[in-house]
Amino acid sequence: MVYRAKVAWSQVHRHYRYRFGIETSYRIKNQARIRSTTKNPVLRLLYVALAFILVNLWVYLLWQAVSATRRGGRRVFRERFPLKTMLSFIRQAVERHFPLVWAVDLPMAA
Repeated sequence: MVYRAKVAWSQVHRHYRYRFGIETSYRIKNQARIRSTTKNPVLRLLYVALAFILVNLWVYLLWQAVSATRRGGRRVFRERFPLKTMLSFIRQAVERHFPLVWAVDLPMAA
């Protein structure tokens, strides 16, 4: 803290609320981020962008399907549809469409 700083508490509150929102969105994004060891920056940026798209889709679905209108604003039932549940649904759909390969058969050496 700065000694004898002339800052209004409302400015401090607004600034930290803004920072908290940014940090929270990055923390949530990391739950949806593809884990990779690639050094390709374009591919890594694609993975981050995809994670943000998935998080935004989740927020949209929460707002549209898992919330109720009430006096004073909407009530979002986040505990009924967590991000990990949506990611699990997507993973299951992808695995159904693209089955996992458990082994590769190699030809016999002559």
